[in-house]
Amino acid sequence: MADTDPDELERRIARTRAELAQTVDAIADRVSPKRVAERTVTDVKSRAGHFVASVGDALGVAPRPAGYTDDGERAWDDERPDLGPVLIGVGAVLVVGAALVFWRRRRRRA
Repeated sequence: MADTDPDELERRIARTRAELAQTVDAIADRVSPKRVAERTVTDVKSRAGHFVASVGDALGVAPRPAGYTDDGERAWDDERPDLGPVLIGVGAVLVVGAALVFWRRRRRRA
């Protein structure tokens, strides 16, 4: 037999409304532009870090790891080369290569 107690029905309705409100808030938070942007930035940073590490591994160059002095302060190990100039060079080569490919395709069409 179904519960027909009005007080019990009202409690169930109130509980269901609270659960529904919580679900809607969670969905709204997940699809908000701010949260989407935060997740995208985090993902891009992570992928960029993995890319830099893989380029460094392929070139035999490692990023400068952080070290600590005896005083507990952060210090850098200056014995390893910096990846900045290497990545700038790789980027420049890619840009020039893409420009040449684009230029040649335009000349073939004309």
